[in-house]
Amino acid sequence: MKKTVLSTAFGALALGVAFASPSQAADVSACLITKTDTNPFFVKMKEGASAKAQELGVTLKAYAGKVDGDHDSQVAAIESCIADGAKGILIAASDTKAIVDQVKKAQAAGVLVIALDTPLDPATAADATFATDNLLAGKLIGQWAAATMGENAKTAKIGFLDLTPSQPTVDVLRDQGFMIGFGIDPKDPNKIGDEDDPRIVGHDVTNGNEEGGRTAMENLLQKDPDINVIHTINEPAAVGAYQALKAVGKEKDVLIVSVDGGCPGVKSVTEGVIGATSQQYPLMMAALGIEAIKKFAETGEKPKPTEGKDFFDTGVALVTDKPAAGVESIDTKVGTEKCWG
Repeated sequence: MKKTVLSTAFGALALGVAFASPSQAADVSACLITKTDTNPFFVKMKEGASAKAQELGVTLKAYAGKVDGDHDSQVAAIESCIADGAKGILIAASDTKAIVDQVKKAQAAGVLVIALDTPLDPATAADATFATDNLLAGKLIGQWAAATMGENAKTAKIGFLDLTPSQPTVDVLRDQGFMIGFGIDPKDPNKIGDEDDPRIVGHDVTNGNEEGGRTAMENLLQKDPDINVIHTINEPAAVGAYQALKAVGKEKDVLIVSVDGGCPGVKSVTEGVIGATSQQYPLMMAALGIEAIKKFAETGEKPKPTEGKDFFDTGVALVTDKPAAGVESIDTKVGTEKCWG
């Protein structure tokens, strides 16, 4: 089977195209649209989709924005996928509300749309969602942080390093989950920033990368230099936060928790940069998505959610070398065996 890579300028899009063998190329085509092509999570997601597409003889085109939050690029990508006659689109949406109208347009053209990792808002706008239980991922690190702090959790000073101002569902779910796990009333469960618990120093956004994490951490330290717990949207942001803390000699005074479970992130747990992280499995999300598109093209059948949930749950596990009583976890040795990136 041959694989050809086509590079082309498409607005702000980064475009990678993998073709199936000539005898199969006309059968089924699919698109993968991620938030960026640099975040290890989405790099691995693309690898998983590409490998499964090659195995099943599906033609795959992969698109990504320049940065997390690049909504316009995702709109343009969907337009391109519709024009190309794709049978299915896998999307990790940057703006989970704003993308819905474009998703409806694709569905009206007969395209199966599956959300990966990040549910749309509303979640029912997608034909299916393959994702981590992001609320549970947040709860696990919240429970671990509270148990680790013990009595000091009652007087903690907590900062949140979030994703983007548009508050995509994955951002909201992880934030709210952390608060619930830590014992904080999140108020409106669909909104970040309306809570009134005095332990919360504030929120800042990171765009899910190290530079953003560093800047956001610096901003929160200006609000309260005694901050001692940091929830981060992902591990690149967590590493950036650690760099900012280390620059002012506070890296040993702050408990950092995160979500991702990539190999670099698990290594950061081993090294004590991150206290605990909730591990998710992007390879599985992407592979299942390609399988679902193939099946839909052949039978018209749409994927079904995990029993009792409104999405297909691809699993989550807390990774830490400092287990806390009452919080189920795996150590970094096991986490390394399961990690990606």
